[in-house]
Amino acid sequence: MSKEKIFIFDTTLRDGAQTQGVDFSIDDKIKIAESLGSLGVDYIEGGWPGANPTDTEFFQKKINIKKSILTAFGMTKKSGRSADNDPGLSALLNSKAPAICLVGKSWDFHVDVALGITNDENLENIKESTKHFVKKNKEFMFDAEHFFDGYKNNKEYAISCIKSAYENGARWIVLCDTNGGTLPTEVKEIVEDVIKHVPGKNLGIHAHNDTGNAVANSLAAVTAGVRQIQGTINGLGERCGNANLMSLIPTLHLKDSFSKKFTTDINNESIKKLTQCSRLLDEILNRKPNQHLPYVGAAAFSHKGGLHVSAVQKNPKTYEHIKPELVGNVRNIVVSDQAGKSNIISRLKSIGVSFKETDPKIKKLLEEVKDREFIGYSYDGADASFELLARRVMGEIPRYISINEYDVSVKKDKSGKIISSAKAQLKVDNKVVVCEGEGNGPVHALDNAIRNNVDKLSKYSKYLKDLKLVDYKVRILNTGTEAVTRVSIESTDSKGKNWFTIGVSSNIIEASFKALIDSLDYKLFKDNAPASN
Repeated sequence: MSKEKIFIFDTTLRDGAQTQGVDFSIDDKIKIAESLGSLGVDYIEGGWPGANPTDTEFFQKKINIKKSILTAFGMTKKSGRSADNDPGLSALLNSKAPAICLVGKSWDFHVDVALGITNDENLENIKESTKHFVKKNKEFMFDAEHFFDGYKNNKEYAISCIKSAYENGARWIVLCDTNGGTLPTEVKEIVEDVIKHVPGKNLGIHAHNDTGNAVANSLAAVTAGVRQIQGTINGLGERCGNANLMSLIPTLHLKDSFSKKFTTDINNESIKKLTQCSRLLDEILNRKPNQHLPYVGAAAFSHKGGLHVSAVQKNPKTYEHIKPELVGNVRNIVVSDQAGKSNIISRLKSIGVSFKETDPKIKKLLEEVKDREFIGYSYDGADASFELLARRVMGEIPRYISINEYDVSVKKDKSGKIISSAKAQLKVDNKVVVCEGEGNGPVHALDNAIRNNVDKLSKYSKYLKDLKLVDYKVRILNTGTEAVTRVSIESTDSKGKNWFTIGVSSNIIEASFKALIDSLDYKLFKDNAPASN
């Protein structure tokens, strides 16, 4: 039995741009589009040419999206003018996009309140807009806005709207759950009825996530007969977001209940770029990735409980529904106070430490981890600090830089400017080096004191010149006069791989300093710097 194709339509560059705080530049849009093209989605909605300068210019750029079809978005013509004389439609034609997706009302309530026209006028606008682009040999799609709400309110009219587009040549009729309030059982029932009027091979689904059901609604629609799915990278979108293609694509491709019936243009090799595509978006938006996203999140294949780890090591299927490498992700064995010996052994193997399972140092390391986490450390998200601890216990970390003492001060001058200064006394090869620096806070000043004086650190200067502090987080673990502070630092270098370190103390500066020194030590270790004499 031949499989039916499911078409993937990405709307990140338009729907995603409606997210609060998101503002894509042209370069951002090009990077995202090319990543989607490399992944192999069928359609990439580039934006609304004519609506703003960025989208208009984007469609004039040469973009390498391989076989993906660039699609321009707009709305149906306005009442009182012909399709030929509608400026909005003209801007779409001028974009030279091979495919056009127009949104139009399919809920009679919105036709009356939002458009202020009659139901018949709305049908005429849909009809004439469709004919206009079909005549221009464009692949035409009609986004039936608020379709499910419209169907529930006035079934006959909602269906007449989509038929007006389909019967005049629209390739796709997209059923939009614009409010995101429809549930999977409703979606399935409504789609099964709609197919009596418009064939499933011409139907798409565009689901918003306001009830947390956008992915489920999209899959329910496919089961009921639609053959195009619209969504965004990581579910980006206004309010609660859109259907997450990073979940939908692997589900269609890897889960038997769908993969045995359907196919997509995303193959076994390109789907390995899924995690990379997900994290590229977060990098462009300069935001921390959601590590708990299905399939692509950093914690999607993380295992913490000792019994779970033992089971996964024997047979990954016990706690992993797919192999993480299929979507470009990796397994992560978490070390914490809940960890057992199997967690420690697995992590030691993953970081390349040589050992015998009977080595008493393994038990010592496990006890050290539990003791440290009891006082506030957390190695869940501090891989670099754990690796340093593990190698120190196992005797594999040389001594690099010793810190004899440091002094940090914060003062406010007459102009009201707050100045943080730091002075650190370091020891390298039995020589004392004094480093001083200023910053916009005590930790920044400490960081600058060390990194801005790397030339004084003789043989370590070349290793530390490209070190950068990316992020700094503080958490107060308990309250009162003896509060314990946990500091996490994210660092990177010119090689582009980030690492995370941690420090804990009742003094925030000391906690910060511990995390900072771990960052320096890890940088020197991973770059194979020589030991200090």
